[in-house]
Amino acid sequence: MLKGTKVYSIFTGACPKCHQESMYKNRNPYVLRDVFKINEKCSHCNTRYLIEPSFFYGSMYVSYGVGIAFAVAAFIISYLFLHSSLLTAFIAIVVTMIAFGPIILRLSRNIWINLFMSYDKNLVKK
Repeated sequence: MLKGTKVYSIFTGACPKCHQESMYKNRNPYVLRDVFKINEKCSHCNTRYLIEPSFFYGSMYVSYGVGIAFAVAAFIISYLFLHSSLLTAFIAIVVTMIAFGPIILRLSRNIWINLFMSYDKNLVKK
């Protein structure tokens, strides 16, 4: 349904050009030994994911914003909806950041690469 949009590529980790396969060697972000391992290029469209050396260092800036969004969501849910104390809300933020760390990392990388590449519908097999 969303295939062909940046949102699809960001949330699935699919190739930003063809959306046919995952950019990551292991799709599960919670396999921590593989969380940073990315394929060199897409086997379907030959798009290189590492545009230049250290390309994904820029995703650290995106990671900060994504992390803040997760932290704010944890605070709002715990403090405003569940009416917890500030200490409990702070603990909820810390637990959320640890639990969702690998997902935040992957989302940040996906957002970063999608800033520089766009979907090409001509690459998809019909």
